[in-house]
Amino acid sequence: MGTETEYGLFIEGVELSEMPAEARKLIACYDGPFAAPWDYSSESPMRDLRGFRAPRLSPNPRDIVYEKPAERALSLEEDHVDRVLSNGARFYHDHGHPEFSTPECRSLWDLIAHERAGERIVRGCAQSYARQAGRSATIYKNNTDFHGMSYGAHENYLVRRDLPFEQLCAGLVPFLVTRLLYAGAGKVGWEEEAGATDEINFQLSQRSDFFTELTGVDTLYHRPLINTRDEPHADSKRYRRLHLIAGDANMSEYALALKLGTTALTLGVLEAGYGPPVTLRDPLQTLRVLSRALLNKPDRWLVETEGGEALSAIEIQRAYQMAATELFAGRDDEGDEVDWVLREWGAVLEALERNPRELADRLDWAAKRRLLESFIEAEGLDWQRDRETLQSLDLAYHDLDLQRGLYWGLLQEGRMQQLIDDETIARACEKPPSDTRAALRGFCVRCLAHEIESLSWGRVSLLNGGRRVILDMNRLVDGSLAAFNERLAVMGDRLGPQELAALIKQSSK
Repeated sequence: MGTETEYGLFIEGVELSEMPAEARKLIACYDGPFAAPWDYSSESPMRDLRGFRAPRLSPNPRDIVYEKPAERALSLEEDHVDRVLSNGARFYHDHGHPEFSTPECRSLWDLIAHERAGERIVRGCAQSYARQAGRSATIYKNNTDFHGMSYGAHENYLVRRDLPFEQLCAGLVPFLVTRLLYAGAGKVGWEEEAGATDEINFQLSQRSDFFTELTGVDTLYHRPLINTRDEPHADSKRYRRLHLIAGDANMSEYALALKLGTTALTLGVLEAGYGPPVTLRDPLQTLRVLSRALLNKPDRWLVETEGGEALSAIEIQRAYQMAATELFAGRDDEGDEVDWVLREWGAVLEALERNPRELADRLDWAAKRRLLESFIEAEGLDWQRDRETLQSLDLAYHDLDLQRGLYWGLLQEGRMQQLIDDETIARACEKPPSDTRAALRGFCVRCLAHEIESLSWGRVSLLNGGRRVILDMNRLVDGSLAAFNERLAVMGDRLGPQELAALIKQSSK
């Protein structure tokens, strides 16, 4: 698994058309070890996993606010300002946003630690930028600027290639649509283009207003619930990379762990041959309806099936949870994280049925709702009359600044559950997971940076004494990695490019 987080950015005194240039400067403030350039040759954003190439990608017409006449067109390397870090992550610029992609993780706890590390790294760069530029830079881990622009919190999962796409899509859609009950980050109001009314005060999800297609390769406009881009980043004969763009950016470690953990287990259920518990009549409309449902209505989370039956979204989630329990309970080779996900998944569904406000110490939307209601009561505010004020508080919940961010205040007061300690996060800022190929990428950044010609998720190209050595990591995605990484850790500096290539070939047989 891995995540890609696009961070919202506000820089004092900077026009929107200048934002991409300033975002690049912010990324360049990273002062740790890194390698570049990124190898774009393996990326094919228009290749569709259904077996064809899309004729084009749809640009977002709102991106015109970022356009500024340039003296010359920037190359991909100049535009993205790529930094591949010693922890195996990628840090770069994308459409005016700093973006952080975690290294590949097998452990859920590793992934939470590395996403937290990404927050810390981006925050540090913003602080360095502010000192150098003499103006403040505010970073938001959210998904909307409240003016019609949305940016993503993407998820990536390794999925077997022999699972037919139609089966994957049918099984995943009801899960993704109803997942927002615990994975949503909460949002004041709505986007005007989403066809909402003045009666909507608060939503469960920040991203639900921005999806118009069920499937497709686009990510910037005409966004699909199931992204069909076929960029496996591994042995393409055996695996797909499922790239999900429909989730919210979570501040809560608990909500993040539940979102990622339940999705990974659901994919395991589908790979085992299970079908969907229901088929939704209109998945995209259901996504919006669930997000906007009033909490105090008895039928708040009822959805319509293809056959016209009304079912509770909680019961749909429970069907997936029961299937995952049947397959995976007590069978976790990596520790207790699978059983943790299964247990907490069930507990959250019970609390949602009983009283959703019980979850304000775990779920982002519930914590944010509690904060907003307390402000409204204390200050005599009104959801509609004071919507802009409440939206500013919504943004403040996602502020990465430890002094200003409302989430961090809740965490310091012990009002939000914490799963990962500071020492583990600090370690993740520098070191990759020990049980994935990210360990090799991190090793190259630390020890062979001066020999790196280019690198990507699946390969590193090294120039050693005038000779090009390719480290092909696309097959290093299974149990053979344990022995490989152990030897890598023991041999350390004694392993040169040729020795690494030979070790990879031996390990991937």
